[in-house]
Amino acid sequence: MDDAPRRTIPIKLDVSEERRGDLHQTKSQFLHCANRTSEWAWRYDDYCVTSKSKAENSLYDELREETDLTANLVQKGIRRAIEAVDAGVEKLQQGDQTSQPEFDSWSVVYDKRSASFNDDHATLSTPNGRVTTEYVLPPEDEREDTPFGRYYESDDWDASSATLQYDEQDDTFYLHVTLKNPDYTVDRTERQEASHDDDGAENGVVLGVDLNVTGAFAVTSTGKFIGSADYLTHKRDQYEKRRARLQQTGTRSAHLTIQSIGSRFSDWSLDWLHNRANDLIAEAQATDVDGIIFENLDHIRENIANESKFQQWAYAKFVELVEYKVESTALFVDTVNPAYTSQRCSHCGFTHKDNRDDKEFACQDCGYEVNADYNAAKNIAKRYCGYIHRGQKSRGGWATSQLALESGTLNVNGEYTPSALRG
Repeated sequence: MDDAPRRTIPIKLDVSEERRGDLHQTKSQFLHCANRTSEWAWRYDDYCVTSKSKAENSLYDELREETDLTANLVQKGIRRAIEAVDAGVEKLQQGDQTSQPEFDSWSVVYDKRSASFNDDHATLSTPNGRVTTEYVLPPEDEREDTPFGRYYESDDWDASSATLQYDEQDDTFYLHVTLKNPDYTVDRTERQEASHDDDGAENGVVLGVDLNVTGAFAVTSTGKFIGSADYLTHKRDQYEKRRARLQQTGTRSAHLTIQSIGSRFSDWSLDWLHNRANDLIAEAQATDVDGIIFENLDHIRENIANESKFQQWAYAKFVELVEYKVESTALFVDTVNPAYTSQRCSHCGFTHKDNRDDKEFACQDCGYEVNADYNAAKNIAKRYCGYIHRGQKSRGGWATSQLALESGTLNVNGEYTPSALRG
């Protein structure tokens, strides 16, 4: 097994207007390969195929005929589907309900055979030849302390693969490049045992994350708003209403349909949470933090005791996914007691229930006004930094820490350091 350390860094791309359609066409054909493979491999009446080689032997020629993709991209589409089918089989073996994987999220997987990763651009294979995509980067003299400068431009790290994604809201393509360093041997244990400066210099940065039932699903202390909790709830309500109508029917056919749509909604929800977890980790890596800090889930369950079990599950599963995904990175995940994080002013510390009014936060003492969830995220990170300041060892092993903000970092003494990572 390849256990070389990995880092994944997102890079914004500048794609010429005349070639953007080629990337969209690549995505459509890539997902066609994945969905065709999933349909072929998912066999309730016999057995599900989880062998990548068997799937390639059976489907490769057909998919080459049905698409204009290169051989490598067809293989990548097949393998993505088989990995999902394999995960579905594991769920069935554990007694969980699931259904045939479906792929509709905008993404294409590349490696060195279908892409080239250069100093300031990448070339990506498409049905209409290779597309050159320029990197959108900070000025050269500001890159050294960014993930791009430390990893992508380093001779020690090698770009091995990438996932192309598209953000519909800002009409922008991003390349999430995965880099490997086979000679990098410092593991988390070594990091925890590392010595610290006696002068108390900050040597760790954390990202606070506030999870929500309404508005943005997750909000970070850097001001990143991830996903829509309202959309997630809307999809759940749609499922519940349809299930209620079918239950009233009471027929065997209706019962089977309930099972089918329940399985599809469960898979959709899990895929949605997977994507949001990826968004959060991308933000953590883009802002170069060491740890991701959530509220303690036990307190979250108490706070939303009157909400649906689904929302409690979504919170717990999201944190679980983030914990799993950071295992292949240098990041860690930890939690804090969330008491009063929504009522406390992250600017001056004044705590009062009247400070918060739904999504608006206005401190009754200093007058600081900000989005309430963003304020809470900063308080979550601040509380963790306070733990470290009072002598508790962090998961990262350092003696002091800072919290990551949109434009820099802040320590527990209120000392602000601007950052060149965002721009």
